[in-house]
Amino acid sequence: MRNPLRLVLGAAATALLVATPHAQTATAVQSRTRIHVETLASDKFEGRLTGSPGEKLAADYIIGELKRMGAKPLPGMTDFRMPFTFTAGSKDGGTTLTLTRTGASPQIFSGAATVQALSFSDSAETSGSIVFAGYGLVVPETQNFGYDSYAGLDVKDKIVIVLRYFPEDADQNTRAILARYADLRYKAQAARQRGAKGMLVITGPRSPNAGAVVPMSFDTAIAGSGLVAASLSGDAFAPIMAASGKSLEAVQKEFDSGNPHVAGFAIPGITVALKATVIRQQQTGNNVVAYLPATEVRLKPDATLDKPWVAVGAHYDHLGRGTTGGSLAGTDEANQIHHGADDNASGSATVLAIGEAFSTQPRKRNLLLAFWSGEELGLLGSNAFVSKPPFALDTLAAYLNFDMVGRVADNKLTVQATGTSAMWPKLLEQANIVAGFDLVLQEDPYQPTDVGSFNTASVACLTFFTGAHQEYHKPGDTADKINYEDLVRVGELASGVVRRLMDSAEAPQFTKVEQKTDTGGRAGLRLFTGTIPDYASEVKGLLLGGVIGGGPAELAGLAKGDVIVEIAGQSITNIYDYTYALELLKIGQPAKVVYMRGGERKETTLTPAARK
Repeated sequence: MRNPLRLVLGAAATALLVATPHAQTATAVQSRTRIHVETLASDKFEGRLTGSPGEKLAADYIIGELKRMGAKPLPGMTDFRMPFTFTAGSKDGGTTLTLTRTGASPQIFSGAATVQALSFSDSAETSGSIVFAGYGLVVPETQNFGYDSYAGLDVKDKIVIVLRYFPEDADQNTRAILARYADLRYKAQAARQRGAKGMLVITGPRSPNAGAVVPMSFDTAIAGSGLVAASLSGDAFAPIMAASGKSLEAVQKEFDSGNPHVAGFAIPGITVALKATVIRQQQTGNNVVAYLPATEVRLKPDATLDKPWVAVGAHYDHLGRGTTGGSLAGTDEANQIHHGADDNASGSATVLAIGEAFSTQPRKRNLLLAFWSGEELGLLGSNAFVSKPPFALDTLAAYLNFDMVGRVADNKLTVQATGTSAMWPKLLEQANIVAGFDLVLQEDPYQPTDVGSFNTASVACLTFFTGAHQEYHKPGDTADKINYEDLVRVGELASGVVRRLMDSAEAPQFTKVEQKTDTGGRAGLRLFTGTIPDYASEVKGLLLGGVIGGGPAELAGLAKGDVIVEIAGQSITNIYDYTYALELLKIGQPAKVVYMRGGERKETTLTPAARK
């Protein structure tokens, strides 16, 4: 909807006292907000990657500002930091390959340049005979493109060898299809589903990085893939290929045509024993949380205010130098600091501004000031908070989230999750009288930001957003591109909402928003299951952090805490398997889901819908 015009002169001044409860001038607020953004997005903080020294510096800065305004650690806590652990990546702890040929002494290969575990491998040992499966590609039938590297091959209880990448000489359309399924995790899943015990990856002589092992990539998965998997150098693979009596270059050239009828083959007279040692590196990230205690006496001495907490929050982490996934930087920007001025120094500065505004004002409720880390890795910090809250979440009246609020264009401000309470539209309209934004209200709370954690916990919430831009997740998201005047206006609008929440005797009543879906089969629609994965817990399978109201998962009887272990006949060991398994599903066609609930194995049928 469009907003009322701003009031002028005396009326505007009166409204401003409601919307922005502090005595500072607009110039002073804008100046301090600029300092916050410029500091958090500075080179010194090196992109604020979760668990990094830059994250610590950012937390130190925020804590200093919280102390300055008089905020306190939460009740029962002595520190502003709330630590959580997460998987920060994997490293090889010493993988070995033992090669045994009939009539010959075993050969043992080791060393990172010769044999190296893949980041998603199980840390285990396996052995068996060998089958060469070409590029190890399987394209789901849903793509209407027939390609299965395992057609006619028996790989059960064997070690599969696959080429890295995808056919080099295929036509452009074929390459585009095959590239989607060339990720090594997908190849490992395909091998595992067909009974393979292990997988070895070779970079062929006709491919980029010919003969090189695959480097250990960043991987936040806590669990392995259910398969022992490693990469071999060209030299280590040479005796295996020699046993086949074939030339690797000639074999690869056949597969490079993209012809789906080029078949793989067994390599007789040779067995391998693969011992993969994967060390999953645990690190600690830190949320920063504080509060401004309620100051006003209740209406009656013995009365208790309905839900005595209001929370405002933003994630303060970003991508570091962009080496851990998520970066959209070009090759000329590799390893540069991703400053994250809009994403999300802008949101963090807004929370600080709101805190400072209320620090000198009467408060009928406690105001929680939260700064999350791990958002860029999958909402890790806010999930950790709602999983083990420091106070009962049913005492939290509302949560307001700020993520990328520094690039207002055409006076538009998007407010999402407005469907979580019937109270929100009216409150926003009232608070916007002075701010004067062209508000875009979106009911959907299922957003890829920390508001999702609170919606899952049944807390009425809002999230503020000024839109994406071409510097998103790139080093160019710098402080000089922030629209500071309008960033302050975002804080004024939000302060008006918080003020009304503080003064109201009643708290917003949470409404569970049902995801709007379309079960038609129109082109351009994406498959929708209504599951909300939990990225941070150590389980074998896909742990559900929640389900979307009215979505297929809820209709199938799935709920928060369930662990999906199989879908459409595909075993699921982690979020990656689940993502790939979705390729097998079709809109409107039921699929069997096997899941664990309270240690009991259960089955249900889920019918995917379509989402625009």
